Amino acid sequence: MYPLSDLLNLDLSDTKKIIAEYIWIGGSGMDIRSKSRTLPGSVSDPSKLPKWNYDGSSTDQAAGDDSEVILYPQAIFKDPFRKGNNILVMCDAYTPAGDPIPTNNRHKAVKIFDHPDVKSEEPWFGIEQEYTLLKKDVKWPLGWPLGGFPGPQGPYYCAIGAEKSFGRDIVDAHYKACLYAGLSIGGANAEVMPGQWEFQISPTVGIGAGDQLWVARYILERITEISGVIVSFDPKPVEGDWNGAAAHTNFSTKSMRKEGGLDLIKKAISKLEVKHKQHIAAYGEGNERRLTGKHETADINSFSWGVANRGASVRVGRDTEKEGKGYFEDRRPSSNMDPYLVTSMIAETTILG
Repeated sequence: MYPLSDLLNLDLSDTKKIIAEYIWIGGSGMDIRSKSRTLPGSVSDPSKLPKWNYDGSSTDQAAGDDSEVILYPQAIFKDPFRKGNNILVMCDAYTPAGDPIPTNNRHKAVKIFDHPDVKSEEPWFGIEQEYTLLKKDVKWPLGWPLGGFPGPQGPYYCAIGAEKSFGRDIVDAHYKACLYAGLSIGGANAEVMPGQWEFQISPTVGIGAGDQLWVARYILERITEISGVIVSFDPKPVEGDWNGAAAHTNFSTKSMRKEGGLDLIKKAISKLEVKHKQHIAAYGEGNERRLTGKHETADINSFSWGVANRGASVRVGRDTEKEGKGYFEDRRPSSNMDPYLVTSMIAETTILG
């Protein structure tokens, strides 16, 4: 009998056919769903891919007596699991009549990014996605004593060593898989809380940042599934004197990247301050447990900014201050935020006002 691994690694190149994994976001806003279909040959343009339906009543996105939801392919990436010409397809969801379903934040974001004033500014987003690895059966962070706690924070950030770094094989597998897929992953590191890690999506224009982060999350969930580990995007996975998990969002426009851009950055930050409550409401569920004013966060009820200040709502880097141009970091989004919502809100508030 062939080992299962032999069958999983079968070379299908002679068949000319490929497998496309259609990916979408379920009704909770954080549950990533996917299913596979066979296509007659290679495809590189999402508009050439067929639309497909799914049972929306099983994802809390449609009623049982009218459950059909239609997937529209939007972005294609190489499949690091099946390899070859097989692909991952990021989709969004519509009714059979062609209307975006209420949870389709991508469609709303595209409207903002397609605005002429936004497009002309070429908005760049770099997202720092933090997450926590949990033991499957007990849902307790990887490397922590069962039912107990490790030593206090301090030794774990960017650490090496069996007593300080937990889950590096998953992190490295994810890093390489994202590069293979064609994602603009910029790096990865161990975070302040043991068992917690971060990867970064490097500056990507407009809607592409959301597409890439969702696909990177999908790849991470698949890898942890294979490893028998749970990945948590909870913004405060362990209560007490432990860091929470964020999705810090770095942002710049073409004008901010030019000489004199720092003045525009300050104006943009002022606009964010005016809309602080609206942004907080959209920056992730449970974020109030993280944004306490402790553990490198600002208090959720107040807005602040500063140069090199990781305790502020918005941080401006030393290099940006020195060069008089660059970008700023919105430190308020939580690890479970929807990047379509967060990136489009930042662009709308700072560019369209």
